[in-house]
Amino acid sequence: MYKRNIYIDRIRPFFGKPVIKVIIGMRRVGKSCLMRQLIDEVRETGISPDRIVYIDKEKYEFDAVRTYHDLMRYVSAHAPENGTRRCVFVDEVQEIESWEKAVVSLSSDPKTDIVIAGSNSRLLSSELATRISGRYVEFPVFSLSFAEFLLFRGSKAGAPRDEFMVYTRYGGMPGLHHLEFTDETIYQYLNSLHNTILLKDVIERHALRNSLQLEALVRFLYNGVGTIVSAKRISEYCKNQGTSIGIETVQNYIAALLPSFVLHRVRRFDVRGKRHLETLEKYYLGDIGLRHGILGFREGSRAGVLENIVFHELQIRGFSVSIGKIGDREIDFIVERNGKRSYIQVAYLLHPQETAEREFRVLKQINDNYPKYVISMDEAWGSDVEGIIRLNLVDFLLDATVPG
Repeated sequence: MYKRNIYIDRIRPFFGKPVIKVIIGMRRVGKSCLMRQLIDEVRETGISPDRIVYIDKEKYEFDAVRTYHDLMRYVSAHAPENGTRRCVFVDEVQEIESWEKAVVSLSSDPKTDIVIAGSNSRLLSSELATRISGRYVEFPVFSLSFAEFLLFRGSKAGAPRDEFMVYTRYGGMPGLHHLEFTDETIYQYLNSLHNTILLKDVIERHALRNSLQLEALVRFLYNGVGTIVSAKRISEYCKNQGTSIGIETVQNYIAALLPSFVLHRVRRFDVRGKRHLETLEKYYLGDIGLRHGILGFREGSRAGVLENIVFHELQIRGFSVSIGKIGDREIDFIVERNGKRSYIQVAYLLHPQETAEREFRVLKQINDNYPKYVISMDEAWGSDVEGIIRLNLVDFLLDATVPG
């Protein structure tokens, strides 16, 4: 089994510390597998197996653990508090009623390490955040990066450039690697997974009544990935398609989609005004394969798909991501991490010449010394342009040091 070291390395320093470790991410991105790998980690440090409790609410054997009372009883029965270190892992913790009360109680024991995982970004409700303020750390987990995708492919992997085309087509959900790599098989799986996410994490959780409206909105956002949108524009589109959705309803549906991680909102940042703007954002998918599972793979939508893949990679690398505005021009990504900023333009190919000039022109207008990149699928390169670094997209995905 491939170890997802990028996440293990981030979580490891917090074991043995009085903080609750919270793993969040979309369904089926590998949170359960990561938890099992973390259990192996703590065993290797000398923790006895009888001091490790693991509860997976997606398994029938844990069906009886339904409330915080049940959770406390289960932990006490399997690893009672006795002054020695114990580790408690709870997967899909949101399925346990009032689970936060048990977590707060368990966290009061300095000898108890707690790791919880869930498929909803609102896992840490305002109530819980207030009660354990300063005592938890969130670790978002995503579907496979392209580098991980190659490792999962193993001996089946071809040349990286060829495998990238497969990754572009199917995305990075870990479960794909148990299936035959054909459009029919993969897209059936992705469509089923997407339907599960919408049903369990959006429709049921938020008590939405009109699934047809939600489906129309989702198709619009997926089809226009990488384009700036507004609630008004979505409402007008749906009306033209025969599905009437008011602007407020559009906003409510998007607010319901975002916590499931199937969709991510990226705000605009005004470079000259040095502030985030409140309107006209972009939306990217939690995994590009889900788009193709719903809409089918479309050759003519390369630009938005490549943007989504770059955005996904930047998330995995821990960057804060915005889209940029300078005058009337758009910067694909402004990324920040550890106080450092970079600017990124993404293009399919930098020809004809007008395309190259357009991508570089906007970066030349930025009057600061932060690194600037243009990333594309081009293989033949000239020199960098006025300090703007040119990168091949596949090389970028396989070089975790970029941007610096």
